[in-house]
Amino acid sequence: MASARLEHANITVSDPDRSAALLEKLCGWHERWRGPAINNGWTIHVGSDTDYVALYTPGKPQAAPFAKGVPLNHVGLLVDDLDAAEAVVKEAGLTPMNHADYEPGRRFYFFDWDGIEFEVVSYG
Repeated sequence: MASARLEHANITVSDPDRSAALLEKLCGWHERWRGPAINNGWTIHVGSDTDYVALYTPGKPQAAPFAKGVPLNHVGLLVDDLDAAEAVVKEAGLTPMNHADYEPGRRFYFFDWDGIEFEVVSYG
């Protein structure tokens, strides 16, 4: 059987620059690319040298935002220092919630400005 890894995820956000800045600070990532995208939109890729998140915004406003969990439940981010990550989230004006400590690690969740839920976990 072939092996695989997740190379990227593409999510729609209202402000790619704002979302990119948060993910760069929260995860220690860097901008890999930015430019025009489908339907007169704009995309910024942030991540590591091997994988990334594409932050897309359409050229014209969406008819209506997705309801929580439709079609995506959450994006999981693995960090070395959960407390430092939580400070970054708070500094961005977002609210950490649902803190938990169970195998395989500690975690919390937060919603970004577009209602996308992130789970931040640390195994350390």
